[in-house]
Amino acid sequence: MNAPHSSLSSRTGHAPTPADLTIDDVRAAAERIAGAVVKTPMMHSRTLSEITGAQIWLKFENLQFTAAYKERGALNALLQLTEEQRSRGVIAASAGNHSQGLSYHGTRLGVPVTIVMPRTTPTVKVMQTESVGGNVVLEGETFDEAYAHACELEKERGLTFVHPFDDPHVAAGAGTVALEMFEEKDDLDCIVTPIGGGGLISGMATVARALKPDMEVVGVQAGLFPSMFARIKGEDRDCGGDTLAEGIAVKRPGDFTSQVIADKVDDILLVDEPSLEKAVSLLLQIEKTVVEGAGSAGLAAVLDNPERFAGKSVGLVLCGGNIDTRLLANVLLRDLARQGRLARLRVTLQDRPGALFRVMRLFNEHNVNIIEIYHQRIFTTLPAKGLITDIECEARDAEQVDKLVAALREAQYKVQVVELN
Repeated sequence: MNAPHSSLSSRTGHAPTPADLTIDDVRAAAERIAGAVVKTPMMHSRTLSEITGAQIWLKFENLQFTAAYKERGALNALLQLTEEQRSRGVIAASAGNHSQGLSYHGTRLGVPVTIVMPRTTPTVKVMQTESVGGNVVLEGETFDEAYAHACELEKERGLTFVHPFDDPHVAAGAGTVALEMFEEKDDLDCIVTPIGGGGLISGMATVARALKPDMEVVGVQAGLFPSMFARIKGEDRDCGGDTLAEGIAVKRPGDFTSQVIADKVDDILLVDEPSLEKAVSLLLQIEKTVVEGAGSAGLAAVLDNPERFAGKSVGLVLCGGNIDTRLLANVLLRDLARQGRLARLRVTLQDRPGALFRVMRLFNEHNVNIIEIYHQRIFTTLPAKGLITDIECEARDAEQVDKLVAALREAQYKVQVVELN
C-alpha cells in the first residue's frame, strides 16, 4: 500500500509538516465552521470526579448532529476546496464517523461524497452515512484495506481525497474542540484524548501548547491497536483484534499527525477492553449519555491510572456516540456481570424428580432472581443419571451471590461460578 497522503498534499504537492498546523489555523477553522456545527456543552461531573479522584470535565462531542467531533475537520476541509474540486466530488476511507461528517456537510454544500468503509464497519454507521447522503462502498476487512481501495477510486474518478486524520485542515477543525474547552475552563491541568490516526489530538495539542504550554497532554489508544504508541516509542507491537473502540482501531497512524504528536504530546496510555466497557457503562449510568468505545477511552485511562491524575483538573472528550444498540446492551450486561449483579451458576444435579425444585427453593430463600435455566444431559462427563444446570441469575450485589453459593455448597451441591472473560 502507498504511504498515506492527505487532501492537502494532493493540492499543494508537498507532504504536510507540523508547521502547517498552528493555533491561527485552528482559530480560522473555528470561524469557518461557526454555526454549521454544534458548540457542544462541557460539564463538570461530580460523580465521576468522586470515583476517579480527579476533577473530571466532559466535552460532549457525541451531541453533534452526526454524533461525533469528526464533522469539524471534514467541514473545514470541504470549505477550502476549489469550485472544480467541489463539482467533481470528494472521497474518503473511514470506519464511520468521518464518513458521516463528510457526507452530511458535503451533501449540505452540494459536494458529491464517496465513502469506502471496511466490511467490518458496524451496520449503524453504514446506515447513518447513507442517510446523510454518502455513497458507501464496502471494501476490505480493515481500515488500511479500505484506504487502499479509496486511493484507487480517487485516481480513477478524479476525486479529491479528504483524509480522516492525516491532513492539517482536518486536524485544525478537530482542534476547535480544544478552543471551546478552554473557553469554558481555562485552568485545566490536563487533557486526555483518544488517538486513532491522531487528527483529534494533533489539533487539540496544538491549541494546548499555544494557550497553556505547561499543561499535560495525554493520548489514549486501545490496547489491541497501539499503532501510534508503538511509533512514538519506537516499539514493534502487533495491531489487531475485535476492539470495542473500532473508531480508533487504526493499524497505521498518520505521518503528519505522528510528527505533531511526537512534538506536542506528553504521553500515550493504553487501555484494555474491560476498561473501555466499564467506561461506556459508567457514562451511560452516571451521565446518562451514550458513547462509543472510542469516546470512552479518555475516561478508561483515568480510571486505570488514578494516581497519575489524582487531584488534577482533567478535560475528557467524548468524541463519538455511534454505537450499535445490541453491542451497547451487551456491554451493559457484561458490566453488571463484572459487578456481581448478574451471575451464572453451574450446578451438578441428579436427574430425578424434584431435584431442580429443591435448588430453586434456595434461590428463593436468598431473594436471588432467576433469569434463565439451561439443562445439559447429553454433552457432559457425568454419569447417565447426572445433569448440569446453568442458572443465570440477578442479585443485589456480589455478596448476595456469594451467600447463595455458600448455601448451595452447604446443601452438598457442586457449584461453579462461571467467570466472565
